This record gives sequence, structure tokens and C-alpha cells, in this order.
Amino acid sequence: MIPRIITSDEWSEIEAGIKQRLNALNIFLKDIYHRQFVVHDGIIPAQLIYSCPNFLREMMNVDVPFDIYTHVAGVDLIRDEGGKFFVLEDNLRTPSGVSYMLENRSITYRIFPDLLPKNNVRSVKEYPDLLFKNLQALGNRQISNPTVVLLSPGIFNSAYFEHTTLARLMGIELVEGRDLIVDNHHVYMKTTTGLQQVDVIYRRVDDEFIDPLVFRPDSILGVPGIYWAYRKGNVAIVNAMGNGVADDKAIYAYVPDMIRYYLNEEPILKNVPTYQLADEDSRKYVFENMRNMVIKRTNESGGYGMLMGNIATDEQFNDFKNAIELEPRNFIAQPIISLSSTPCYINGILQPRRVDLRPFALYGPDGIDIVPGGLTRVALREGLMVVNSSQGGGSKDTWVLA
Repeated sequence: MIPRIITSDEWSEIEAGIKQRLNALNIFLKDIYHRQFVVHDGIIPAQLIYSCPNFLREMMNVDVPFDIYTHVAGVDLIRDEGGKFFVLEDNLRTPSGVSYMLENRSITYRIFPDLLPKNNVRSVKEYPDLLFKNLQALGNRQISNPTVVLLSPGIFNSAYFEHTTLARLMGIELVEGRDLIVDNHHVYMKTTTGLQQVDVIYRRVDDEFIDPLVFRPDSILGVPGIYWAYRKGNVAIVNAMGNGVADDKAIYAYVPDMIRYYLNEEPILKNVPTYQLADEDSRKYVFENMRNMVIKRTNESGGYGMLMGNIATDEQFNDFKNAIELEPRNFIAQPIISLSSTPCYINGILQPRRVDLRPFALYGPDGIDIVPGGLTRVALREGLMVVNSSQGGGSKDTWVLA
């Protein structure tokens, strides 16, 4: 219940850095699915793009509304011992956690009703309104009130609480694949009064499950025919399909180069030093220094597919070495950075625990908005470095001071 506090100056740097990064990544996605200048000019190796399992050839030459691919992004930041923020990874597919940011603030207001206004803490409650405004702006029909729905995989999804919360706060229908139907390349929602045309879908279903006619034929989570309705411009889908190529951990190493290439600017927020294990020299160096490295699979999230060198067993080392030698492109390594810690109220006393920060950015037709706050994830066990909620982490309210 003890909040994490970020000063106004620190937030200004974070905000500018995320806007710059998201701008470059969005241009990269448009480029990679159209003309591929970034490949032709030798900035990123073609092999790295085409070997990415999340690069969707089905998205080639598809024009997305307003050229926006990354409508909702969660960028994970860590802070080193010197107090400097680094980007740990970009989440551009279906980033989760914003409901915990909103709930944490709601609970903080109940516990400390006077503290927030007294300390000029900036508000986060505008997030659902901003998201809804951006979603409505994507509607293609000439009507004043486009139909927006949130597509969820269902109650067994780990983020279902978030799906219900956001749908309720935005005042839109929460639907599953079976609630939608495609007719003549238009998407309709089944209602008690008949079919209602859907204009915008905020989807929380992964790419491979969204249309069984195009991707996984065994998927029962998606909607048959939705891909062609999207491709013809009859429905907008948020986030765009195929975004996974931009948050692939192997591509992550090239984001600073993207910023220089597309924007002609120096990156405001730095990357954590990253070794791509497809490179023989990098692989040799990492194998010699595995005790000081975090090794990650390039297309896993949630703290899975990861080896922390300082606590791993010899057996785990051998398993990872064998897997790396078989498929080196699927792994990166980063030096273990001692995450910053913050006071936490645990077992009746204040104790330090490791934290990271995931601010949420909304990219709409009018530009990029970043709600002043974010999800601070906490490693609840003493000395633990992994803060991910799926690995037993918690969260706390994040106060950005005005």
C-alpha cells in the first residue's frame, strides 16, 4: 500500500522517451509490412525479420486506419543503481496490467483520501476515456456513434479481470468469438434484437487465434472471416495484427538504430545492453559469462523461458546451452542489472523489494497520450529479481507528482 513516487522531472524524461520509441516502432511496422526500406538499407538483417514467428506475411500491404499499428503499448522500464531508466522490453501486441494501475489508485484513494490532492499527484482515471475516444475515432462508417466491442478469449484467460474492468469503464460490450459473426466481409454482434454491425474491435485475443480460416484452424476463440473484413477496411482491430515482429526480443536490440534511422534523433531512453546469440562472437562471450547474464527466449513473455545466471543450477545451464546451440536466433542475453528497490509494507514492517515500471501509452489519430503513472510490479520475495505477476509478483500504486 506504500506508493512508488516519481518526480515531475523524471516523468518528463520517461514520457518523451516512450513517445519517441513508440513513434519509431510504429513507422517500423508500417515499413516492414510495405516497402521494407529498413531492410534494403541494411539497418536490420532480413533474416532476423523473416525468421520471427510473429512476422505475419498476411499483413503485407494491408493499409491500417491512420497508419497506426500500436494503439495500446506497455513499455517495461527498469532503473539501475545510478537512478537511470532503461527500457527492458516493448509490449505491442495485447499488453495487460492497466486495470491493476486503475484499481491500485482506487484503493489508495480509499486508504489515503487526503494525501493525493495534498501532494499534487497526477490522475490516472482518464485512461478508459482516452482509450474509448481513440477507439471511436477509428470507425469507418459515417455515423456519430460507432459500435466498439472488447473481444476477450473468455473467463479462463489470466487477464479476464482486466477485460471486464475496461469494458465496464468504457461502457462497451464485452464479447467472445462466438458472439460475433462475419457476413459479406462485415462483422456483426449477436444481440437480443438481432445483428448489430461492429465498427471497432479492441481485441485481447492473440494473432494466431483470431481467425481460424487464416491462422490456426483449431482456434475456437476467434471469428471466422474477420481477417478479410479487416483487410477490406470494414472493421478496425486494435492492436493491429502482426505487431509481434516489433516486440520480438531479437528486434529489441535494433530499436535505437530505428530511432536514428526513421526520426534522425538520439534515443532518449537507452536499451539494456543485449547480446544476440545468433552471432558467434556474442554467443562465445555469453557462454563464458553465463553467471552474470539473464538469458531469454525471444518470443516468450510473463517471465517464462528465462535463465537467471546468478541463481541457475548446472543442469539448467546445460539445458539452455543445448537449446541455444540448436536455435541461436531464438535467444538473447543481457547482463544482470540490479533493479532499483522501493519500500514495501510486508508482514507489518517496511522492507525493500525490487520493482519495475510499465507505463501505458495510447496512440490515436491525434497523437500519443501517456497516462501519468503506470503499473509498478514488485518482487514480493526478498532478494528476488523477477517482478512478473505470473511469477508471483505483486503491484503497487505509482504516484507521478505534478
